[in-house]
Amino acid sequence: MYWQTRRFQIDLSRPRVMGIVNVTPDSFSDGGQHGEAASAIAHCERLVEEGADILDIGGESTRPGAAVLPDEEEWRRIAPVIQAALSLKVPLSVDTCKPGVMQRALDAGVDIVNDVQALRRPGALELLAAHASAGICLMHMRGEPSTMQGLTDYADVVAEVAQFLGEQAARVRAAGVAAERIVLDPGYGFAKTSEQNLLLLREQRSLLSLGYPLLVGWSRKRTLGDLTGRPVDQRLPASVAAALLALSHGARILRVHDVAATSDALKVWQAGDGPGALFADNSEIKNTGGRSQ
Repeated sequence: MYWQTRRFQIDLSRPRVMGIVNVTPDSFSDGGQHGEAASAIAHCERLVEEGADILDIGGESTRPGAAVLPDEEEWRRIAPVIQAALSLKVPLSVDTCKPGVMQRALDAGVDIVNDVQALRRPGALELLAAHASAGICLMHMRGEPSTMQGLTDYADVVAEVAQFLGEQAARVRAAGVAAERIVLDPGYGFAKTSEQNLLLLREQRSLLSLGYPLLVGWSRKRTLGDLTGRPVDQRLPASVAAALLALSHGARILRVHDVAATSDALKVWQAGDGPGALFADNSEIKNTGGRSQ
């Protein structure tokens, strides 16, 4: 099992950690901490040192109620961070749903497009279909961040998430995108109540029948606060526990804020699968020569 991206073929025979880099003033858990380019670049370097296999760089908050940014502002925030992070020799993902920002990021050399709208905006699918090798993450979400919290009425949340992801993956494949470029994200916290998030986690393994690797993001989510009573800056233990649960239910990529703690937990988790797992490193992420359009 692997994920083909622009410059790298990512071996998913062991779990991978995607480090979050929010170049925003208003993200739900770390808004403003890395809002300036210099701070965000330093954060990228620190996450790689802590064990991040992939970096996910975003310039627009997707927290509930977040306002939509103009393309130019979103790109202004992330462009210098992407340019600097390209030298870090790990796959780079751009977290955006805007085709204009996707195009600029791909032109700059990013490896992956991580789209909370699953390439549903006009022009997004055509853009990725025209690219030879960029990786794609398709996430489940209803509505927009500004409206999603009012769109949680499901007859069967697990079945409906599976149907949506299956349909979107089929749509992308029909446009000519190779299956190995695609991963799926059930969208924990996006247009779902805490109860629905937990049910989806318990039943997450059923999504593997769609035939694609799963990327999940539980880090610091509101559901963890509802369970523990902890504010967002005190949810590290709960975030790590949720990440390991997601792995046990079939996830292969963990999108997290706290890379060092998650990486340490993975070392212990992997040790239970055999002594060789303790010494695994990034050597299985192969540079495939930087293929482009």
